[in-house]
Amino acid sequence: MTESITTAAVDPFDDPETSNKMAVRALIFLLITFILGTLCLQGFNLVFQQVGKDVGAVQQASLITALPSIVLGIVCFIYGSLGDFVSLKKLVVGGLAVLFVGSIFGFVANFFFDANLWTVIIARILQTAGEQVAGSVYLVITTKYLKPSLKVVFFGLFTAGYQLSAAIGVFAAGLLSSIAWQYLFLIPAVTIFFMPVLLRCLPSKSGNGEKVDWLGFTIFGLATAFLTLFFSYSKWWLLLVAVVLFAGFAVYINKAQNPFVTPAFFKNIRWIMAICLILVFYFNNYCMSPIFNAICRDVFGITNSATVSMHIVWAFLVAAFFGTTSGAIVDKIGRQTTLIIAACLMIVGFAGSAFVISTGIIALTLMACVFYAGVGLMYSPVVSTVLDTLPKEQSGRGVGMNDLVMNVTGSIGIAIFGGLMSSDALAGGSLVGVTGHQAVYSNLLLIAAAIALLGLVIYLAFRKRIYAEN
Repeated sequence: MTESITTAAVDPFDDPETSNKMAVRALIFLLITFILGTLCLQGFNLVFQQVGKDVGAVQQASLITALPSIVLGIVCFIYGSLGDFVSLKKLVVGGLAVLFVGSIFGFVANFFFDANLWTVIIARILQTAGEQVAGSVYLVITTKYLKPSLKVVFFGLFTAGYQLSAAIGVFAAGLLSSIAWQYLFLIPAVTIFFMPVLLRCLPSKSGNGEKVDWLGFTIFGLATAFLTLFFSYSKWWLLLVAVVLFAGFAVYINKAQNPFVTPAFFKNIRWIMAICLILVFYFNNYCMSPIFNAICRDVFGITNSATVSMHIVWAFLVAAFFGTTSGAIVDKIGRQTTLIIAACLMIVGFAGSAFVISTGIIALTLMACVFYAGVGLMYSPVVSTVLDTLPKEQSGRGVGMNDLVMNVTGSIGIAIFGGLMSSDALAGGSLVGVTGHQAVYSNLLLIAAAIALLGLVIYLAFRKRIYAEN
């Protein structure tokens, strides 16, 4: 009787060797789930205007991408943080179930019945909330259960999967939009068949046993939602509500008995310096593609989106390649050197694009490939650097904060750059000797290069302190 109880209590994740094997199996299926979900997201980002036209809501079509993006920013943080408190199995089961329901509902409601804007939006929100569980749990498992030499490899595979899904999403959306865009909903539905394997491979532990601080999560989630809405719609009352909620959250974590994150978390100086790297390096993360598209349209006169996508897709594939190989690169030359090279590639990609703006689409594509090589190479060393500043028991919250900062800072960046793209404020002239539209885009590219350079300067100034206890 005693022997059977002891055997049942054994968790393969308690042993470092079996932990690695089980984690790798789980990570493969989580990565496929994340790729399929992101592919669906990228597909709808490409065809949302056509969907809006088909459902008779052209003016509101942007909500198809805007509202799920807001949900994504919130759940990224919440799922990662919940990884410290609740069972990863429960998170994954819930996420796959929500993803499957959203996929089937979206297809059935919009294919067999009259397509409607809100059935599309609701289905996309459910899909987004469901698929992000796979991404967050993937990062938590990588951080908590893999040996250090494998962490950078799987961080690299994660960003490679994201970039690859973006590339495939461009083609999938173009193909399916000519048949019926409703089929996009079904792409991630197959992940429901991964559930038996994931249930066997995920750890049996049910978090740390502490009660989940739902009130704290709610306050912080609402504050994040209003902040994201502000940068999407530029309404100052949204920013005011966000500030009030964040202030209330600060008071709450100082007074609550067991908040999900304590004030001490934000007093970790090494973590603050490291998270600033993500804040700066990912500020321009979403800017290259829209600037590339605008240059093709306004400078080169290419209005066919299919032609543009045939060029930008090479940049996504380059990012996927460097993301895949980043683990081997870090292992060969070290994390610090890799991060510096990645930053330099991003700087050269932005600045180079500014200087070839009049040359032609081939030169611009090559510079975009240089930038995305830096993006693919950057993720693994910078994320592992940030997470290494936190104790293992806080790694879930670290993953959540990383995802939150990446999404929010990227949203802020694209909102600011998008506003400048549509104005004439930078049209007077440029360092590269052009005017008009070319001056606007070249100046924006140079500003983006300067921001990436700032990130490199911050890293070089503080890296000794960041790695002090490693």
